[in-house]
Amino acid sequence: MKLLNDWKLIILLCLTLGLAPFFPEPHLWGKLKWIAGGANNMQLMDWFDVIMHGFPFLLLIRLIIIKSIKK
Repeated sequence: MKLLNDWKLIILLCLTLGLAPFFPEPHLWGKLKWIAGGANNMQLMDWFDVIMHGFPFLLLIRLIIIKSIKK
């Protein structure tokens, strides 16, 4: 559980796994645009890909909420 509350690790995951591959655009950003456009022809693998690339950002949001509630 200590790893899930480590700022450095979560930010590193967001910048690497969350945004990889970086060119021509971050992968997660492309998938989110696809979903916003109606998610036409998205397959199960594409949804799994969104979850995998988005998970570090969910951890970051969770950590921000936990730290703000403690104050």
